[in-house]
Amino acid sequence: MPTNQLLIRIFPGIKWLHGYTAQDAVADLIAGVTVGLTVLPQGLAYATLAGLEPQYGLYSAFVGGIVYALLGSCRQVTIGPTALLALMTSRHTGFGLNSGPDYAILLCLISGLVEFAMAVLKLGALVDLISLPVTVGFTSATAVIIGTSQLKGLLGLRGGSGSDFLNTMKSVFGNLHNVRRGDLTLGLVSISVLLLLRKLKDIKLATRIRSVRLQQLLSGSIWVIATGRNALVVLVSSGLAYSTCDRTDSCPYILTGKVKSGLPSLALPKFDTVILGRNDTKVSQNYEQMLSELGPSMFILPIIAVLGNVAISKAFGGAGLSPTRELLALSMSNICGSFCSSMPVTGSFSRSAVNHVSGVRTPIGGFYTSALVLLALGLLAPYFQYIPKAALSAVIISAVIFMIEFEVIRPLWRCSRRELLPGAITFVMSLGVGVEIGLLLGVGADVAFLVYRAARPVLSVSKLHTINGISYILVRPKHSSLYFPAIEWVRTGISKALSTHGTAPVVLDCAHVHDFDFTAARGMGSLHKELAKMNVPLFLMSAHKDISVLLKESTSINFPTIECPDDLECILEQTIALAC
Repeated sequence: MPTNQLLIRIFPGIKWLHGYTAQDAVADLIAGVTVGLTVLPQGLAYATLAGLEPQYGLYSAFVGGIVYALLGSCRQVTIGPTALLALMTSRHTGFGLNSGPDYAILLCLISGLVEFAMAVLKLGALVDLISLPVTVGFTSATAVIIGTSQLKGLLGLRGGSGSDFLNTMKSVFGNLHNVRRGDLTLGLVSISVLLLLRKLKDIKLATRIRSVRLQQLLSGSIWVIATGRNALVVLVSSGLAYSTCDRTDSCPYILTGKVKSGLPSLALPKFDTVILGRNDTKVSQNYEQMLSELGPSMFILPIIAVLGNVAISKAFGGAGLSPTRELLALSMSNICGSFCSSMPVTGSFSRSAVNHVSGVRTPIGGFYTSALVLLALGLLAPYFQYIPKAALSAVIISAVIFMIEFEVIRPLWRCSRRELLPGAITFVMSLGVGVEIGLLLGVGADVAFLVYRAARPVLSVSKLHTINGISYILVRPKHSSLYFPAIEWVRTGISKALSTHGTAPVVLDCAHVHDFDFTAARGMGSLHKELAKMNVPLFLMSAHKDISVLLKESTSINFPTIECPDDLECILEQTIALAC
């Protein structure tokens, strides 16, 4: 294999360099900078949501762009911190001292390794076990949890946000008398401005202007303001806090605090840490204790990351993308990121949408986004300390409220009410117990329904007559497979039909049945013997050749078959004549 083909196979991003023009570079630069202006405030906010210092959000924002540009296959996808993964990470970062970053970085590495194993074993199809109602229930519950976790920052209450919905709400209501007016006012105004600016891009003001150049200028300005609304709100609120808090002894806002400037150190994730125990004593933890603490998150978090990333890739890149390649790119983004103090990352739908509408042409746009983040870490970090926490909470709340998908409930109620139950279980249990348990119970409910349908197939049983008046009982399974849990159900259904309609030949219509297993075949053999003792013939109609072979090999019985419905009357007449 030629060297260039080998490099393209290992690093698919290299293929984008072929025919890469100056126009492509300009388009990628504009899109990369636009996404960068979006990820800067989001990264700071999501790190706070994860219970980490703000700089860790920026550490998580630049590695994924570089790695995905080399390994990814969808130009619109942007890899970085997200609200959902930040929330799941926050469950392990509240033990004090420096254990929070240690747990988050180790979880990032383990997530990457699990995703890499899924890519090697081609297990990306596992995400298909998570149905749409369960996904909706999960994302809606996490949106509610994320939103409520930011109420403390919005109201100016001290203390961590946490990831427990019930305890967070109890804490907020118990401290309403400590609400700070400055933070509350700034937070509500910020949310209002963010929602208005989000809606601004839908207003067609430019159509009222006759000049084409002015139309383009106004449309471009509105688009820039609406797209960069997060950065704009954070910038304005930071300027307000700087001018207010730098000149007075008392500050009306709770600020983010000092943000460490400079690049993260390149180092292995730590496999031991120190936490605060009872009575503020320092307690050392080894890697076994850390892994025990991470528990199910080591597997559920990567699956959720894969689910989101594959969904984004399909939404923007179509069905031609390789899930295995996307899994590999995501896994390497997490593995490489863990060496740069990153928390777990995945594709961000909101930033990918910004990337798309910004006109990105290749994944190289991720390089420009990463460069902007690195520039901010090097030059702007000292100024991040003036960002009010209320503004960051407003950024998160205004983003996650659109994750709550009420619109799915009505069509589900009309079309398939059964599917509402797994979604409702996921939503309620995620709020009451935890997002991991809620997701597992929702998937478990879905799997239980699938098993029930396989064990209790719908049977259409009717007594019919041929043209010559010969009666027979037609049993038509409406499922394509008959497996071992279902065979007893089929036997019981046929027995009930004989009790109800009287003794008559039984015709099992296999036109829609394409698969039997060994246990089901042996069950059919037992049914054939039981009916033979009652002098009731059993016919298989329109049975596939493979099914006939399986039944004969497993039971040593030659089941009488009817090739097609047209032969039914003739064979029944012959059977009755022989019986007489």
